[in-house]
Amino acid sequence: MSSPAIIRLASAGDPQAAPIDPSRILSGTPTTTVDNRYSSNDARFHVGIWTSSVGRWRVHYTEQEYCFLTRGRVRLESDDGSSLDFVAGDAFVIPCGFSGTWETLEDCAKHYVIYEPT
Repeated sequence: MSSPAIIRLASAGDPQAAPIDPSRILSGTPTTTVDNRYSSNDARFHVGIWTSSVGRWRVHYTEQEYCFLTRGRVRLESDDGSSLDFVAGDAFVIPCGFSGTWETLEDCAKHYVIYEPT
């Protein structure tokens, strides 16, 4: 039996617009893109690059997400009022069930790894 092949995460070269539902936007006119570089066969595991311009919007995570910020500055605030700021070079995990706001304070880019439980 042979092992599965290693997958090189080369750029797809064509990031796709990933519009935010206008009803969730709280400030600014943020635009986002997704360059998904890998998805598992069962479509529950994803890896790629996401970008955002300045703005703030409501989020509710049904997935687990690891983020590594490569550019910019963001703030995540939970519904309980606690918040954390992140800058380029920071890594963090957003757990399934997190609800609050994502605010892009400076145009940003992140590498993401997402796991979507059943």
